[in-house]
Amino acid sequence: MKMTILFILSVASLHVFAQQDNATRKRNLNNENFIALRHFDPVSYFKNKPQKGTEKIQYDFKGITYYFVSQENLEAFKKTPEKYEPMFGGWCAYTLATKGERVRIDPTAYKIIDGKLFLFYNFSGENRMKKWEETKDQKTLKLNAAKGWAKTMH
Repeated sequence: MKMTILFILSVASLHVFAQQDNATRKRNLNNENFIALRHFDPVSYFKNKPQKGTEKIQYDFKGITYYFVSQENLEAFKKTPEKYEPMFGGWCAYTLATKGERVRIDPTAYKIIDGKLFLFYNFSGENRMKKWEETKDQKTLKLNAAKGWAKTMH
């Protein structure tokens, strides 16, 4: 009897934790009505061709919906979502690194760095991906972006 109660409490605790995790993700990840990447398929970035996904092929991962261009991409994402989700919640990596602030991104301004998706602001003639590339110490930029991301979490 005690084991059953402990098991039920453990499952309930995991469910509450998952709900809190989903709420935190919804608040912190760059999304529009809980849809990530402005409808772009996260797997398509790793095929060197960012494409908008379709509402017909979508997947909810911890409260955030991703759209895909194909069932193949959806299945790849389901296997290892952490591989395909953008770094720093999908906010501009350069701005997080240099100002510690979240700013919107252009979903076509991206880099794959060490197997991870980095996104950048690219509006009004200011391409922060180019600024990232021009920086000699990108390792420090990555560390500073991670610090900026951590400071903006709530």
